[in-house]
Amino acid sequence: MKQTVIDKIKHLKSLSGTHSPSIDTLLNECKELTIDVDACFLSNPYATELFMQNMEKDLISKGKLRDVLEYYPPQNRDIAKTISKAINVDSSNIFVGNGAIEIIQALIHNFVLKKICIIIPTFSSYYEFVKEGIEVVYYRLLKENDFELDAIKFVDFVNENNPDTVVIINPNNPNGGYLSKDNLVYILENLREVKNIIVDESFIHFAYEDLDLGQITSQDLIYNFPNLIIIKSMSKDFGIAGLRAGYAVLDATKVEILLKNGFLWNISGLSNYFFNVYSNPDFILKYNIVRKKYIMNTLMFLSELKHINNIKVYPSKANFALIEILSGQSSFDFTMDLLVNYGIYVRDCNDKIGLDGQFVRIASRTFEENLKIIEALKRIV
Repeated sequence: MKQTVIDKIKHLKSLSGTHSPSIDTLLNECKELTIDVDACFLSNPYATELFMQNMEKDLISKGKLRDVLEYYPPQNRDIAKTISKAINVDSSNIFVGNGAIEIIQALIHNFVLKKICIIIPTFSSYYEFVKEGIEVVYYRLLKENDFELDAIKFVDFVNENNPDTVVIINPNNPNGGYLSKDNLVYILENLREVKNIIVDESFIHFAYEDLDLGQITSQDLIYNFPNLIIIKSMSKDFGIAGLRAGYAVLDATKVEILLKNGFLWNISGLSNYFFNVYSNPDFILKYNIVRKKYIMNTLMFLSELKHINNIKVYPSKANFALIEILSGQSSFDFTMDLLVNYGIYVRDCNDKIGLDGQFVRIASRTFEENLKIIEALKRIV
């Protein structure tokens, strides 16, 4: 029975390309499978609960859910005005997307002209969306340097290759490496001639630079650096991937170009409701409490992972860890062991360009779920 399930999962993975099959897909196609912990998807489960409490209070208990489902939501420009209140950026500099993935595709298709520089390993959509005829140059993070980005060497590489677009994910996916704001400013100062510098901050709420775990953002830098484009996914910070909500902060002329290319009603009523909640100061106060709780929970999780034999845990300031398996087991067998025998779903990184070896990515979950992951890992390796 186990081999049959593994064969089904292998087939589903082949259909998903360089992404992982969703929990829904796995459970629909593999009725024998039980999944107790989703440590593949990268989100804050405490924030999901907080948002659900708001939905119950605002929509369900007041009978307003039907309105959200039945009526057309506002257009892109109007939702941008709502987000503007939350992030203190002019609405003309905000483009709203049906998840960060739509924004990534829109940016790559509209603004990459001849050559793009992508740091690897990374989120595969950045190179998969590149149109035919565009040259891709890769800046490789080195395993022996714990996949850390050296800002000075990176600037030299970009200047040597002269791309029109640069992509930086901060913290990086799949390793969680963090580029400090000072280092980011150094890069921006020295790459002013690059037409587009895309900085994906989908995991920035899980990073920190002080003991207070204060929120970090680079959105304020767009007024000093017109070539800067900040991407924000709401899925990870707020645990709402099912809503498909994200936004980008960029030069107003670029926003206008995107809006003229078919993004009028690209946001659902529920996503619009989320952005209204997002702009509420009382909600953000509560969110910051669960955000810090989750960071502390993740720090404990990463610390426990480092004490497990036969794995190497790479430095991370995100809500996940990149783990190298040193026991001789393949990453596929490792992930199947966790999934089929323990009901824990993690990301096999075998298809990641720039990773040579047996790597998996494991997300931090609730305290109780993290305990299950730790115990399962100890048994396996």
